[in-house]
Amino acid sequence: MHGTDDIHVGHLSDDLCSAWDDFVHSREEGSFFHLSGWRTVMEQAFGHKTHFLIAWRKTRIVGVLPLVLLSSRLFGKSLISNAFCVYGGPLAEDSEVLAALDAQAVALAETYKVGHVEYRMRQSLGAREGWVVNDSLYATFRKPITADHEINLKEIPRKQRAMVRKGIKAGLAGSVTEDADALHAIYAESVRNLGTPVFSRRYFRTLKEVFGDKCEMVLIRKDNQTVAGVMSFLFRDEVLPYYGGGNMNARALAANDFMYWDVMCRAADQGVRMFDFGRSKVDTGAYHFKKHWGFVPEPLHYAYRLVTAEDVPDINPLNPKYRMAIKTWQSLPLWITNRLGPYISRSLG
Repeated sequence: MHGTDDIHVGHLSDDLCSAWDDFVHSREEGSFFHLSGWRTVMEQAFGHKTHFLIAWRKTRIVGVLPLVLLSSRLFGKSLISNAFCVYGGPLAEDSEVLAALDAQAVALAETYKVGHVEYRMRQSLGAREGWVVNDSLYATFRKPITADHEINLKEIPRKQRAMVRKGIKAGLAGSVTEDADALHAIYAESVRNLGTPVFSRRYFRTLKEVFGDKCEMVLIRKDNQTVAGVMSFLFRDEVLPYYGGGNMNARALAANDFMYWDVMCRAADQGVRMFDFGRSKVDTGAYHFKKHWGFVPEPLHYAYRLVTAEDVPDINPLNPKYRMAIKTWQSLPLWITNRLGPYISRSLG
């Protein structure tokens, strides 16, 4: 263990997972992406080394920080909280706990000689010496919903509401599935068309195995043919549709709009009262799509501590140096992208 004064920082062990999750649920800024299950997901689905840090005062947990070590020939090394997630960063009772978690994260970063440490947060931790914050790249979209479907539908602006109705009139139907491979198949086609390497089927299977009924998968069908699908995460009274997409027939049927409406209705019936549309890069198509649904963007506060790197990383599709790679990927056959994608995506984080 490491720490100062009465605060000590150690690592998550299997017998502490329940206590870790209880602490996450107790914190207002806690999220699905802070849960202990991500340690298993990162290690089993990707083979990444993890450091899930716990801060203690005597026998009481006062802070947690899930960290994942990424190591890539293409993108170098980084220590991220939380990798493959839109939120993360430290959960701490006070500034002393935060400082202790920061210190241990930086010590690990120096040991591994990573380029940078990265915290992905909804809330800003404020100005801190040695850290750089970027709050202009990503935004998240969150909005309350009610138990009344008609009220929720009326909250969607008119043009986007018409797209939902179009999907309904087209005879689309959603159903919950336990088949992670079926969802992965539709998702793989969707991300290939966007020029993005797909995750492995193992990743989708592991998410479902680890999080169980808090990881809900829905397929959208037209005449028994799957046209879209989405994996959503449930946390407290929130739902977050996370991995979703449709095939080439989805757009004409307004299947993506119907899909998110289906998720909203199912969640509302389960007592969910917050719909989290997740993050999007500012001024992209996905960003404007969510605004058209009546959601107001909230800037995300991503904090970086540079270790061996000289600049804040810029690994995103808006970076001009990746445009040619994206166009090439979009033109590849699906069987090739399905085979090569997991090897690339495991390093993107």
